[in-house]
Amino acid sequence: MANIVSIIATPNQSSRLLGVTNYVEQQLREQGYELTTLQVTSIPAEDLIFARFDSPEVAKANALVEAADAVIIASPVYKASYSGILKTYLDLLPQKGLDNKIVAPIFIGGTIAHLLSIDYSLKPVLASLGARHYTSSIYATDSQVTRTGQGDDIAFALNDELKERLDKTIQELRVDLARRSL
Repeated sequence: MANIVSIIATPNQSSRLLGVTNYVEQQLREQGYELTTLQVTSIPAEDLIFARFDSPEVAKANALVEAADAVIIASPVYKASYSGILKTYLDLLPQKGLDNKIVAPIFIGGTIAHLLSIDYSLKPVLASLGARHYTSSIYATDSQVTRTGQGDDIAFALNDELKERLDKTIQELRVDLARRSL
């Protein structure tokens, strides 16, 4: 079965983005995929900010990406683009770190106004890292994800339209991964 890494780049541990990525990860695991979650916040901030390519934590994260057949890249939208924490990590990937990977971009923002931020801000950076094959991108809005509870009891509910789009993208990813294994 294919190996997938999910790069989650939110500094907010109660972000609605986690509701979206939890849903996707759960669906893929239930279908038998090996999936590793890489929380960019687990990499020491100093390693990210000072671009410490030789950091053991950066090397560990990069090894996960290198071993993956597919990469989910998830970020909230801040100031019309992806999070700065995502950029600090992408800068530490090897030049062709996404070569021969299927990439599934997932963003969440306050409104639909930044729908094209995936195409205009993220994809050029991913292309410079060798990404050539993408699933349909997912852009969710905060209103599509309801947050309940607090702290360790936090939970999320996704609206049906968002689940439908996520399921379609998951199916695309499954088909693309199956084609690669032939």
